[in-house]
Amino acid sequence: LVHPLGLDHMLAMLAVGLWSVRVLPAQRAWQGPALFMLALVAGAVLGMLGLQFALLEQLIALSVVLFGAMLMMSVRQAPAMLGLGAVAMSALVHGMAHGAAAPTSAFATYACGFLVTTAALHFGGVAAGLGLRTFVARHASTVVVLLGSVLGLTGLYLVSQV
Repeated sequence: LVHPLGLDHMLAMLAVGLWSVRVLPAQRAWQGPALFMLALVAGAVLGMLGLQFALLEQLIALSVVLFGAMLMMSVRQAPAMLGLGAVAMSALVHGMAHGAAAPTSAFATYACGFLVTTAALHFGGVAAGLGLRTFVARHASTVVVLLGSVLGLTGLYLVSQV
């Protein structure tokens, strides 16, 4: 349950939920988080089997930058399919880190733990997006651009620390 609570993972998952509410039609807002979780599991299996990218931690930090940019672009309604592709690729990389850290004997239990935490973080992002839409509708775009900027800058900081 604890592994996805690192700053990079936490920010990325919150951003996916928020982005999904901002960009996808209301009845399909679940697709961003669901796709992330599916690709996360696929990446974890690949990571557990030993497949790793060079500079994996840098790629994870760069995904935070990417999600920040996606949030900033969400005010212009960028193509959802392009964003979903970025969500899937980023989740695959995050999953590889989970898989590399997985215990060899209890992978299913470990995977259930990080999926529960991931779902909770996605839900937090969705709730934030719905809250922005409801309570600060007039300023929601400004707030999202600000959040995206902070997320992107935090991602750049994380890249510099890896």
